[in-house]
Amino acid sequence: MAAGPRLIIPVGACEQHGPHLPIGCATIIAERLADDLSATTGVLRAPTVEYGVNTPEERDFPGNASMRKKTLHRMLNDLLASWERSGFREFILLTAHDYDAHQEAIDTVITQVARVRVVDIYAVRIDDLLEGQEEHMHGGEADTSLMLYLAPELVHMEWAQDYMMSRESLRRYRRGQLRVPKGSAGSIGRPTLATAEKGRAIYERIRQRIRERIFLAPAADA
Repeated sequence: MAAGPRLIIPVGACEQHGPHLPIGCATIIAERLADDLSATTGVLRAPTVEYGVNTPEERDFPGNASMRKKTLHRMLNDLLASWERSGFREFILLTAHDYDAHQEAIDTVITQVARVRVVDIYAVRIDDLLEGQEEHMHGGEADTSLMLYLAPELVHMEWAQDYMMSRESLRRYRRGQLRVPKGSAGSIGRPTLATAEKGRAIYERIRQRIRERIFLAPAADA
């Protein structure tokens, strides 16, 4: 804290990403990024918040565990208030889960004086690094490639199944307005095209962009 009153808080999700990926996929990705960014910048990292807000349509999958939006929001408010009282003046909330309600819960966190910066890792442009998709899709080419790079022992590529969805349907899905299609195993996109090499390129792109835009900027005043 003497070097800078900043704190990284990775916020995950306990949610299925298809049979080929672990339920904690979003948590693992956010946690690894938080570890690396903390190590390279010297900014302290808080323990991971391993649960988030899942779409209502996802909650029936075995193993899924979700908070309500207001529960995650209040939890983060309480945590940040505690850390703020101890002297932190900037919070970097890092998530790899792009369900709208989850992000709204994080985006609306309130502090007394500290600055809050919310980082959605998939806001970084990666379309040029993908073959079969133009953007991140749930459990698809990007998620699977990242996991093949970060934790290949947790990926079962023999169970990966492709299922493409229109951009409009994907938007409705992220808003919780559309159920997981019956033709999908739970994932969306083309996970069968994923490779560890793509995962490394995606990870390095995301890590570099976040470091440049968030961590190289001056910290908030103590």
